[in-house]
Amino acid sequence: MSLDKLCIDTIRTLSMDAVQKANSGHPGTPMALAPVAHLLYGRVMKHAPRHHDWIDRDRFVLSAGHASMLLYSSLYLAGYGLTLDDLKNFRQLDSPTAGHPEYKYANGIETTTGPLGQGIATAVGIALAERMQAARFNRDGFELIDHHTYVVASDGDLQEGVQSEACSLAGHLGLGRLIAFYDDNHISIEGDTSLSFSEDVPKRFEAYGWHVQDLGEDLELDSMEAAIDAAKAVEDRPSLIVLRTHIATGAPNKQDTPEAHGSPLGEEEIRLTKEAYGWPSQEPFHVPDEVLAHYETVQDRGDEAFSAWQETFDAYRAEHPDLAAELERHFTREPPAGWDAQVPRKVPADGEIATRKASSEIIQWAAAGIPDLVGGSADLAPSTLTLIKDGGYVTAEDHGGRNLAFGIREHGMGATVNGLTLSGFRGYGATFLIFSDYMKASMRLAALMHLPSIFVFTHDSIGLGEDGPTHQPIEQLAALRATPNLDVIRPADFNETAQGWQLALNETRRPAAFALSRQNLPILDPDTMPSDAVARGAYVLQETEGDGEPEVILIGTGSEVHLCVEAAALLESDGLSVRVVSMPCMDRFAEADEAYRDEVLPPSVRARVAVEAGASFGWHRWVTDDGEIQAMESFGHSAPYQEVYEHFGFTAVNIAERARRVASKLTASRG
Repeated sequence: MSLDKLCIDTIRTLSMDAVQKANSGHPGTPMALAPVAHLLYGRVMKHAPRHHDWIDRDRFVLSAGHASMLLYSSLYLAGYGLTLDDLKNFRQLDSPTAGHPEYKYANGIETTTGPLGQGIATAVGIALAERMQAARFNRDGFELIDHHTYVVASDGDLQEGVQSEACSLAGHLGLGRLIAFYDDNHISIEGDTSLSFSEDVPKRFEAYGWHVQDLGEDLELDSMEAAIDAAKAVEDRPSLIVLRTHIATGAPNKQDTPEAHGSPLGEEEIRLTKEAYGWPSQEPFHVPDEVLAHYETVQDRGDEAFSAWQETFDAYRAEHPDLAAELERHFTREPPAGWDAQVPRKVPADGEIATRKASSEIIQWAAAGIPDLVGGSADLAPSTLTLIKDGGYVTAEDHGGRNLAFGIREHGMGATVNGLTLSGFRGYGATFLIFSDYMKASMRLAALMHLPSIFVFTHDSIGLGEDGPTHQPIEQLAALRATPNLDVIRPADFNETAQGWQLALNETRRPAAFALSRQNLPILDPDTMPSDAVARGAYVLQETEGDGEPEVILIGTGSEVHLCVEAAALLESDGLSVRVVSMPCMDRFAEADEAYRDEVLPPSVRARVAVEAGASFGWHRWVTDDGEIQAMESFGHSAPYQEVYEHFGFTAVNIAERARRVASKLTASRG
């Protein structure tokens, strides 16, 4: 048996054995794709397992995340730190070998994959980041950024819409360092893919502007390596290499069957398969010494490549010290020290300003201090106001810009932003809040990965007016707030918006989603706003003078905070003592210590009215059974926003009446 075949069959048998021991998983695809994994990790990729976070390493993304044992077996053999015991604990509690690859669970996992299509779409952002970094940092004689991104995508990946959006963008931007393998195995959970999938994938990708090679069933290592070389030679187009594989390769009774896709093969089928391979042992998790020795040489080769790069970097540092320092900082995702020493500030006399417009001003301030800040919108820059002025657009001809025209591709935008952020940029993507529905999966993965991507949503409520119910978000805020580890920031004015951006850009372990107004809003007195108002989630904006606790608390977010302020004036004229609480980030307030929450919302003050022009879901935690919630219980209407607000009761008069009713009921019950 040749050494290459021994290595390939080691990946196959480890995958079979791990799935069998877990009694759960997907053995068939790792068996089919083992030659690809061995070729990449053993021959082709520029990687250094002992220096796993090397800046200029090639990236590998297993978009077919269900085939996770393919990746885990490869990482174990290549020396990334996974152990044989980790493989034996596949899919078990606290194991780094989760059912689908999870970012940071183990060295060498570049991104979380699982939801089909997300991996290849995120890889577009990773490949884009490589080209953008090369444009920023490479200098004559110093090609510090010069790596490729490899992807394995399945039939399922290439059916999901997110990959169409992202791969179309990749072709448009000429991402020649992106090389994807299409595993055309004809099998999905329900059976043969012909049940639902009959399009000509290679022609589709050619139409996207990709370079396409179809190797058919030729999975010989030399053939695939030649295809990779050909793909590398096409520097202005991403490449797709099509492989017709056979799921559960070599399994006498289960090759090319749906059963091999998502179920263990069974002990008897594993025994027969190992016999068919000519495998030297029936012991589970057997790894031949020759295989380990071969991959030791892969590690040594990686050390040499890393050392050569480091020598180049040291010379670069001597000639370009500022750029070298910036490059090192770039990959930490930490903003430059002191970037936010002077946070933008406005006073009420500056007049009214929509928070989307406030955000635009603050983006310019942030971009001046954080050169890694890049982003764009889903064809909505004139509405979301998210362009970095004088930043230039990224194009196929010039990847040196800071603005990205994502086109009308919200989901692809979200995944691409995640790829950029994984690669060191502080990426953001912008659209209307209603279209957050189109990118929820990408946002969820950012939260799951503790990835500080930033998602900017404008036109945040019924306040957008005439576009009507199809564009007026109702349930979106509640859905986003239900996502763990995601800061949903709905600022009430310019100063809260500034603090929100400051929080988001200083954060390195959680994403942020902004909900910004289309309509102009008054500026609150900044002297009443603590410097950590948004970071703590909620704060006391104003209250009636005097001793003791307030009789009524009005709680608002975003554009409704000003209605609460107006309602408080009406209530105070009745003799009621009123506290107005602004809650720009409910998520952060929920995480605040109990003493602070009780300070802002004293448990003894049960007369509370919450006001938000969105669904009431989630507000009951902050409003007692004795209080009321002024929220949306239906979809909106098409009309000027002032009329829509009045129609649904979002007026100072109505809020004040609700507060009087609540206070009166509590007074009566105590009497």
